[in-house]
Amino acid sequence: MKNEEYKKLSIKEFTKAAGRYESNHAGIYEMCKKDYPDILEELEKESFRDLLDAGCGPAPMISLLSEKYPDRHYTGLDLTPAMIEQAKKKNIPNATFVVGDCENFPFENDSFDAIICSMSFHHYPNPQAFFDSVKRCLRPNGRLILRDVTSDNKVLIWLMNTLEMPLANICGHGDVQVQTRDVVIKCCRKAGLKLEKFEIRKGMRMHCVVRKTMGEGNR
Repeated sequence: MKNEEYKKLSIKEFTKAAGRYESNHAGIYEMCKKDYPDILEELEKESFRDLLDAGCGPAPMISLLSEKYPDRHYTGLDLTPAMIEQAKKKNIPNATFVVGDCENFPFENDSFDAIICSMSFHHYPNPQAFFDSVKRCLRPNGRLILRDVTSDNKVLIWLMNTLEMPLANICGHGDVQVQTRDVVIKCCRKAGLKLEKFEIRKGMRMHCVVRKTMGEGNR
């Protein structure tokens, strides 16, 4: 399947899900909520002024952050227009929502102190393009906090990428691939980013912290 076909499937899937994403027992939302405490804990370690939520959906994470840190500015980016429409309806103070591609951020260089990405990374056909965008749009010493599904079990990864993901796409999902530790390491190295933390936590959750070090320019 071509990259643009994956993206079209994602838009179709999440357009259908947009209105009920945050309803009780909505499967995608319940899955994503598991990431929020760890993201909040990581953000508490360092101050930030401008934050990007890449693959923000209807902005549940930005809603939480704006309550905790009301004096910061938030930007939500999502490929699906219906998700951005839902996010805008919340009228979150100091928040901007943009329809766009997480493999090609539509923002100026050095725009953000922090970028978060939760359960969206496996939808990206070109993970390197995502990391390159992160490098360009982070300010020096800024961080990416990345959460997604992964495993160090090669058999399990093979089963997920060979059977589960293709079956999901037949059902109309835009899932591309479960990315591994090696892929993240390679992408960080090629983008010129420092991988500070890569952990696999409960529920097969990748918890990844990446930094744009001081003195690193943009490509």
